[in-house]
Amino acid sequence: MTMQAYFFDMDGTLFDSMPHHAQAWDEVTRRHGLSFTPQECYREEGRTGIDILQEIFRREQEKGNPTEIDTLGPDEQLAHIRAVYQEKSARFKELGPIMPVKGAYELLQYLHALPGTQIWIVTGSAQQSLFRQLDDAFPGIFTRERMITADDVRHGKPSPEPYLIAWQRTGLPKSDCCVIENAPLGVRSAKAAGLFTYAVNTGNLPVSALQQEGADCVVGNMAQLLQIISKTHTL
Repeated sequence: MTMQAYFFDMDGTLFDSMPHHAQAWDEVTRRHGLSFTPQECYREEGRTGIDILQEIFRREQEKGNPTEIDTLGPDEQLAHIRAVYQEKSARFKELGPIMPVKGAYELLQYLHALPGTQIWIVTGSAQQSLFRQLDDAFPGIFTRERMITADDVRHGKPSPEPYLIAWQRTGLPKSDCCVIENAPLGVRSAKAAGLFTYAVNTGNLPVSALQQEGADCVVGNMAQLLQIISKTHTL
């Protein structure tokens, strides 16, 4: 099964950024009287930051706990949520440089060398620091024209919208496209879009968390994935 377009998630798939995300979320939500544990961060990975915060505030309100947005109107609530997300983004950046996931560059180099192959980023992130690091970590691989971010969608993962937009822009049939994800909600998004999905278990969740969302193939690292994909191109 040879593919012509590969859609890569970014956080946790190309960059080992989830520990920093988990720490930043934990610190900032505590500062605002909220709770979002590192384990929850891994389970909710893939959602946009605004979606995550809206869900956190909604959860606290359903519990009857007072929050900072209780007395605000809808527009003010959204403005406050965006401000909290900016705090989280700033804290994430303060935590220092993020290293690429081991083996990601080798896989991207292999795919980039294949004639006619499209390589895309499909991410729920809006972290400009990570986008700038793409060129440094993976020079010559990605272009802004083949990048779907939180700013490009109305509904982030686990909605299929991000992957459907990417697929539509390829001009290819779905059977020629596949997804590389590491998060359960990202897998759910990709499968809802009708795309073949590889899951690379780079986080701290059990393999079953990815299998239950319908991943077509679950591997433990990028080296294993490169071995599998390279065989499909030599058959």
